[in-house]
Amino acid sequence: MAGRTDRIMLAAIAAPAAKPATSQDTAPAAVPAGAAGTVPTVTARAAASLDLLTGGRVELGLLAGADTGEAADIVRGVWSAAERSPFRHDGEHHRVPGAERGPAPAHDIPLWIAGEPGHEVLRLAAHKADAWLFTASGQDADAAPAGGAGGRLVTAVTAANAVIDEAAEAAGRDPREIRRMVQVTGEATAAGLLPLIEDAGIGTILLATDDSDTIRRFAEEAAPALRAAAQETATQVKSLFVRKHRHAGIDYDAVPASLAASAVEPGDPGYARVRSTYLRGGSPGLVLRPGTPDEVSEAVRYARTQPVKLSIRSGGHGISGRSTNHGGIVIDLSRLHAIDVLDKDTRRVRIEPGARWSDVAAALAPHGWALSSGDYGGVGVGGLATSGGIGWFVREHGLTIDHLKAVEMVLADGARVRADEEENAELFWGVRGAGANFGIVTAFEFEVDEVGDVGFAQFVVDATDTAGLLERWGAAMEAAPRDLTSALIIGRARPGQPLMGQIMAVVDSDDAETIVARLQPIAAAAPLLDYSIQVLPYDAVMHVPPAAHEGQGEPVTRSGLADHLTPELAAAAQRLVASGQTYFFHVRGIGGASRDVPWDATAYAGRSASFQLVAFGHSRRGLDAAWDAMLGHFSGLYINFETDQRPERLLQAYPEPTLRRLRELKRRYDPGNVFRDNFAIEP
Repeated sequence: MAGRTDRIMLAAIAAPAAKPATSQDTAPAAVPAGAAGTVPTVTARAAASLDLLTGGRVELGLLAGADTGEAADIVRGVWSAAERSPFRHDGEHHRVPGAERGPAPAHDIPLWIAGEPGHEVLRLAAHKADAWLFTASGQDADAAPAGGAGGRLVTAVTAANAVIDEAAEAAGRDPREIRRMVQVTGEATAAGLLPLIEDAGIGTILLATDDSDTIRRFAEEAAPALRAAAQETATQVKSLFVRKHRHAGIDYDAVPASLAASAVEPGDPGYARVRSTYLRGGSPGLVLRPGTPDEVSEAVRYARTQPVKLSIRSGGHGISGRSTNHGGIVIDLSRLHAIDVLDKDTRRVRIEPGARWSDVAAALAPHGWALSSGDYGGVGVGGLATSGGIGWFVREHGLTIDHLKAVEMVLADGARVRADEEENAELFWGVRGAGANFGIVTAFEFEVDEVGDVGFAQFVVDATDTAGLLERWGAAMEAAPRDLTSALIIGRARPGQPLMGQIMAVVDSDDAETIVARLQPIAAAAPLLDYSIQVLPYDAVMHVPPAAHEGQGEPVTRSGLADHLTPELAAAAQRLVASGQTYFFHVRGIGGASRDVPWDATAYAGRSASFQLVAFGHSRRGLDAAWDAMLGHFSGLYINFETDQRPERLLQAYPEPTLRRLRELKRRYDPGNVFRDNFAIEP
């Protein structure tokens, strides 16, 4: 084969239908006998599922028939998982009254049509397919008439190509979108088949035989030369099906070649998996997925030339961060996810930004190590490790950024630099708390901690006396040894039930008596309704199965840092909860080791705080009014949970003189304000 040898060619469907049938949205096992209309929808889902299982190795072939055009439309419609509405089709041969779209395949599955080169088949391929497959014999391929350069097959393919080219142009397609393929049988030599590539534009040759000697000779003698020739003549052109979904303002043709193959556009089947984040819905015009630091540099250099918004994404979980957008460009770092041990003696590790914290915990666990890193394992490393990092060991071991020893970065001009306490020290200071403003970190070097099994507890408490609960829990946390960290969540009251709260806690000990002793004061903060206490490895606490992000809408949150949960703050929080403006009120314990670091050692400015508070709401206006009334009780703001982008929020997060230093850094490293989509510091 003069192409990739790791593809799964799945020939399928397009059986003629005598009369219209209904294609139901069912699993293959539920397809009723004789319902020909179900075949395209079921085949589309089967191909997409197989593509996901094999990591993007499927190509789907349709056998030419009366209903092939409709079948192709149905298959593409089912794959269009990015579209929210059900798929419908009402045709001559198939009816789909309303099928659920998806799953989206792992890659843009090429759809090719196979059949004899009659004009109807060729026009069908020109209008609907990504490739046309012509079958022939090896003897025909080797037979060259007098004066001919490539034999009868070359002549036949060339004539068919002319029909496809003309029909494609008439349909508004670039003829280069349609890959030309040929299947040969018998003894096939490089000399006989090369003209198909060089003169007739064939991009893939399939050898159909079950003779092992023929396969071996073809693989050893013919395939290398054919593959080299095909690679020299290959061109990559996005199909019309993708191009018609492109957004204005983005020069898609200028995407660097190293990024084009992994880039995702709105018309690609994989777009549904990259358009949105954990909570935020998006519709970016282009998602670039670099796989190396050099490709990140190319992505930044390209994106800065485009007059659209640029967003940076690591794990896609960020609540405040604009890691998606509408009509702009997203640089998605999920392919940079390596986790490596650099030095076992010093417990120094190198972690790339696209890794998730559950993956980090699992990688460190065999060494008996851990790194405090948020409280949810689905969060990506990049966003958290450039802004703070309030995790389950924050009171004992400090913030995530307190363990950061060096970073590798791509700056706004695409240059790559390293920063630590000695090299680019001021940049390293700024990265630890405001890193999203200065560039893209492509690798973090951390010094991690020795951690064994931990106590993990969950308490359900009566939160009717919200203010009293906050005061008592807050006092217990401030008085607790540092090996205890806990968080409190209060939702909305359900009809006929008291207002309930949930306390989650981690004790850095595997000793049952120690765990119970640490937990008793916080469990006594309110009437206890239910509880669970376990001894677990830390990576089990952080474990979250991978899942696609399909957020919709715009989350509305407000965040604050407080030195203490004073009676006045507790009373204000009770009024907030009672107002109905928040459906999820979350308070995390901080303090402890995070307060040991000097206030000016990093750009993170909340060192005096013992608590971090966040409220989720449905209404921007309603939540802002309720939260703004509480501002006098706060000492700062943690940017990772704040969606309010009013200018005054910046000064709450970075008070002077911290903000002055950050502005100086911005002028030096990003004077054009390329990185401005997340708590932007104006240069």
